[in-house]
Amino acid sequence: MGTIFILDTNVLLLDPFAIFKYGKETVYIPLVVIEELDRFKKDQHENGRNARQFSRLIDALRKKGAITKGVPLDGGGKLIISIDKRVKEEHQELLDFNINDNLILSTALALKEEGNKDVRLISKDINLRVKSDAVGIQADDYGQTDVTLDEMYSGMRTFHVNIERLRHFEKERFLPIDSSEAKSCMLIPNEYLTVCEENNDRHRILGRYSQEKEGVVPLIKMREGVWGIHPKNIEQQFAIDALLNDEIKLVSLVGKAGTGKTLLAIAAGLEKTIAEEKYSRLLVSRPVQPMGRDLGFLPGDINEKLAPWMQPIFDNMDFLFGQHRGEDSSSWEELINQGLLHIEPLTYIRGRSIPGQFLIVDEAQNLSPHEIKTIITRAGDGTKIVLTGDCEQIDSPYLDSINNGLAYCVERLQRESLVGHTTLVVGERSPLSEIASKHL
Repeated sequence: MGTIFILDTNVLLLDPFAIFKYGKETVYIPLVVIEELDRFKKDQHENGRNARQFSRLIDALRKKGAITKGVPLDGGGKLIISIDKRVKEEHQELLDFNINDNLILSTALALKEEGNKDVRLISKDINLRVKSDAVGIQADDYGQTDVTLDEMYSGMRTFHVNIERLRHFEKERFLPIDSSEAKSCMLIPNEYLTVCEENNDRHRILGRYSQEKEGVVPLIKMREGVWGIHPKNIEQQFAIDALLNDEIKLVSLVGKAGTGKTLLAIAAGLEKTIAEEKYSRLLVSRPVQPMGRDLGFLPGDINEKLAPWMQPIFDNMDFLFGQHRGEDSSSWEELINQGLLHIEPLTYIRGRSIPGQFLIVDEAQNLSPHEIKTIITRAGDGTKIVLTGDCEQIDSPYLDSINNGLAYCVERLQRESLVGHTTLVVGERSPLSEIASKHL
């Protein structure tokens, strides 16, 4: 037998299809994991849906044979679900078997004692991974572990050319790049470029690589700003271009607090929906995920219950409508009454079809990869989706900076021609906010 991967409960709650991700190796699931999953099956949230999905998968696999002896998986591997194994008596004093995590560890140790040299525990629980290392069992996190947050696709780069090509770009507002050059430079569709003269980074022009046009095109610029908002740095210029470009149907904005992700997204949504009438409605949403201890049930009707969760969006709306004051200007409450603006949680998005709308999903880092997929597949004809978030501010216990839905989406879809991404770096909220982001 080759490598044996033992899956923890939290792995299957995050991804019920995890059993198919280990190729031709053996996937082992202790019975205590099945018991823990059973407690989640009536849950109405993502954990419950994933627990029920895994139960259906296992029920189908049972038809292939005795699951305690091992049934074949599609990738050539094998799945075993067995009663928890106990370590030898001389080692039992090391573990308290009243704790489920210790039963999983005991199973791993027992499998190793049986002569299996390569036994690995896969868990999202950091403490369980630490305990596993302490007893001599290799433990790994589930998901993408070979990429750090610093290595994640940024959506932008510096691109050096000779002075003749840079002058051509200035004059013609287009820089041709054939397929061979694009391949050698590993350019990505809709990647934002700071096109600089060789050995002179001060002489530069900002642009976007268009795979369809086979060249670099200049950024979209608004003389009067976007709903009264003007970009304050290069990254914000890139973000505004992606938000205003009708050819880009999915935009992801990643950055720390105060970089302007949500503000820019809402400003662009108002511009495209209200001013240009490109979309029928601006829909702004965010996951209902508390930071710290939850306050419990909130009184009032649905709008009163949602108000605390949606308050960050309302704050941005107040600021934008304070900046954008004209003779025909109206408040955002009036836009809601007219049906042009809708603010809601993501709780009830499953099963919906959303055509012709500008959809903003704020705090997308608190969504799982499966939830992100569910949201993007809701997009109907003519809909644009904007995902914003900070991958370093995760409030979900099952996600981290790399395995959350936002980072997953950025890495998986970066080479698609309908997708654009920008990483915002400089905090522009206030000097105090920037100091806190850097030093606290």
